[in-house]
Amino acid sequence: MKRIAVVVILLLAFCGLADAAYLAQHVASGTPVICNIGQGLSNCNTVIQSQYSKLFGIPLADLGVFFYGVLFILAAVELVLSDRFLRRVLQLASLVGILASLYFVFLQSFVIHAFCEYCLTSAGITLLILFFASFIEPVKLKGSDTPPVSPPMRLTMPPAS
Repeated sequence: MKRIAVVVILLLAFCGLADAAYLAQHVASGTPVICNIGQGLSNCNTVIQSQYSKLFGIPLADLGVFFYGVLFILAAVELVLSDRFLRRVLQLASLVGILASLYFVFLQSFVIHAFCEYCLTSAGITLLILFFASFIEPVKLKGSDTPPVSPPMRLTMPPAS
């Protein structure tokens, strides 16, 4: 199951990379993004041009390209090396990614009052990556190791007098 989950993460990271690269290309060129899922429901250009579309002066689309690129490389290397540390890094990166995605969806919903279908797609991809990352290396809590079960003791009754 670990290998299959890593392959799925690799494919999802590629899809996320394509999504983020599309947005990054449009942000860099200044051309409007095509959004057409519904009138009033989708307004990608409002989201992409908002003051929240940059973090420390870096467009979020560029950070998305970096994020998905790192996930893609980590998953590819993990398939070759099958390393526990790489699986943990994948899990941590996907957790950070979903926390960031939740914050950005919150901004779209309650601050910007507009939705970007590409941004929501990215959030969905990140959620799926987190889901599959949970299968690649089980998380064990400290102190949850149960001691080995010993066979039950046989009780014998004393002879009747």
